[in-house]
Amino acid sequence: MPYDVALADRIRMVLAEELLGGELDDDEGDLGLVEEKKMFGGLGFMVAGHLAVCAGSKGDLMVRVDPAEIDALCADADVEPMAMAGRTSKSWVNVAPEALTDDALSAWIERGVTAARSASRR
Repeated sequence: MPYDVALADRIRMVLAEELLGGELDDDEGDLGLVEEKKMFGGLGFMVAGHLAVCAGSKGDLMVRVDPAEIDALCADADVEPMAMAGRTSKSWVNVAPEALTDDALSAWIERGVTAARSASRR
């Protein structure tokens, strides 16, 4: 099954609001601003050349996070560390669809954009 199209559209709307609201700009190194790429069976949204969030196939959201915050974030029952090929990520979480209210989705996307920006500065 391909990525969740409705979730991808919601992500686009949040990112567009951030673009129009000035949250994403070239002063922060967001050159090219947002690029979409199909990956991992989902649709990834890249900021400043780094993956920030990804719409999954089951309505779930994969989010790049600060590794120092992953344990606290995963204390929430709707959030778990990403696991691929038997390996658990230290900088990616998966957020369950039922936890993605409009406000929560915006907050998760903001967290992913912040982490992508940090990755671009390394």
